[in-house]
Amino acid sequence: MDLFCPATVVFARHGEADYVERFFSDEGGTLTARGRQQAAALADSVASRRVSRVWCSDASRAVQTAEIAAARLGVDVVARKSLREIFIGDLLGHDFDVARLREVTDAWAEGRVSVGFPGGETGLDVITRYRAQLEAIADQHRGETVLVVGHESAMCAALPGLADNLRPPYDASMRSLVNGETVEIEVDAEGARLVRWGERRLEA
Repeated sequence: MDLFCPATVVFARHGEADYVERFFSDEGGTLTARGRQQAAALADSVASRRVSRVWCSDASRAVQTAEIAAARLGVDVVARKSLREIFIGDLLGHDFDVARLREVTDAWAEGRVSVGFPGGETGLDVITRYRAQLEAIADQHRGETVLVVGHESAMCAALPGLADNLRPPYDASMRSLVNGETVEIEVDAEGARLVRWGERRLEA
């Protein structure tokens, strides 16, 4: 297959989930009824794209979303640790507080990717693992469209940083994703271009 034929990768945040713990945790979560509906709607939104495979994080909320979507699309699912949420290190076990996450992730959106969570990942760490996985997916799916189910903070950190057509600071709209919302990237031999974030189309 022609290496210049782009792979289209549609990233999606997993469906709404319920969690056992109410503090920062690696617990995988379980989809709510609404989350299952969001997963089905996600599949329907890309059904006309002839998706060839669904990839996902190995966290249970992402796997459940991917399996529902894949069943509706009639394709298989591949789970990878590299698509997990950000590892927040020393924050694990502390009371959940979005502001403590944003202190770090906002720095990444401004281009300061060397900033990291104490005992956890830097922005560069997240971008590096996502880049490796995106390249592997693209190599297998030249000329095809695939769906990747992941997590809000990791995708908001990594995807703008991987795109050759963007430079920090990134638009505020790229700092969040609601459950089931999607981001589209095209990858070919020349690099990666972020073409859509939610409903917003981006310049080439």
